[in-house]
Amino acid sequence: MDLSGKRLTLSFDNGPFPDVTPGVLDALRERDLRASFFVCGKDAAAPEQRELIERARSEGHLVGNHTLTHTIELGTTNDPSVAEAEIGQAQDALGDLCEPERWFRPYGGGGIIGPKLLSRSALDYVREGEYSVVLWNSVPRDWEEPDTWPERAIGDIAAQDWTLVVLHDAPTGAMKALPGLLDAALESGVEIVQEFPPECVPVLRGVVRQEMAAFVADAN
Repeated sequence: MDLSGKRLTLSFDNGPFPDVTPGVLDALRERDLRASFFVCGKDAAAPEQRELIERARSEGHLVGNHTLTHTIELGTTNDPSVAEAEIGQAQDALGDLCEPERWFRPYGGGGIIGPKLLSRSALDYVREGEYSVVLWNSVPRDWEEPDTWPERAIGDIAAQDWTLVVLHDAPTGAMKALPGLLDAALESGVEIVQEFPPECVPVLRGVVRQEMAAFVADAN
């Protein structure tokens, strides 16, 4: 399949894991590729995990905030304290690993983009804190189909000009297929870049760049 002219941005959520993330980083380094790792604040304190985040950062990967607990869809509550905890406390836990940019990826159950992603108070919080909100346009569900997810990823790449894929460096066995996906994409002419497609970043450094009704609930 000739996919020349297509672009792919790689992102990894919910890691790092000592048995998985080193292999992901090795695969990227061997191909001189850069990606983004969105880390939960609760996972930033353990020394072994923090060392992996530091390695990712030192090898040129972006490190972003993926909420504190990965348990609350922010659009389900308009309580300002929830936004402060899930976004602000996670940012504090990650500390200088995330600087100077504040990349934030909200938790979307099952990878669904919809009004449960953010509440009005959460949107206010990211605007005031000058965060950039990073969404996605490809979720090949690697956690459900650890062997066949690359086929869905390739399908998404073929169907759109610029794909921002969400993968998970978690112990499901799915990342064993990552080298094959990378090689298949490169051999097909795909350009793998670190930048995010503009349409997947509705808020950039606190500035709203898109209509937000699709992502923000009017939670009570």
